[in-house]
Amino acid sequence: MVRDQGGSIAISFDDVLKYHGRSSIAGAAHAFKAMERAFPLLSPDEPPERYDITVESGFPGGGARDAFEMVTRAVTGDRYGLTSEPAPPGAPEAPGGHFFFRLGYRGTVVDLVARAGLVSDDFVQVACRENPTPAEADRARQLKDEMAERLLSLPAEEVYDADIR
Repeated sequence: MVRDQGGSIAISFDDVLKYHGRSSIAGAAHAFKAMERAFPLLSPDEPPERYDITVESGFPGGGARDAFEMVTRAVTGDRYGLTSEPAPPGAPEAPGGHFFFRLGYRGTVVDLVARAGLVSDDFVQVACRENPTPAEADRARQLKDEMAERLLSLPAEEVYDADIR
């Protein structure tokens, strides 16, 4: 839930998939859970105004980027970027980076790190292959679907640890 020009907008994960598609469903699920975790911490009394949210991502995947864009419009508003900082200790490896996000809102910042055990070694090995065989590409799709299902079945507090600054 976010606010947009004074009105509230509820955006579901199904809505995110209508925008992004299923190609990077796991990354979209990670970003969706990160926002579910961060928004109540950034704006405890009401949903945050989407145009005031900033996002730094430790993961360059298109699914995460598109999920953040759909909900916050941060990419279009030039409030989204890849972090130049090293990943915090314990941040699980992701294709091209780590599952670490930093969301800001009106002077408050929340660092989010995916919990250990949610990203399998198999996922990272298969999803990171540059030229997968057809069988490896099928396996990668299966692993992405499984990860998205796993993340979406959990409360956000069980997916991302949060550090408020």
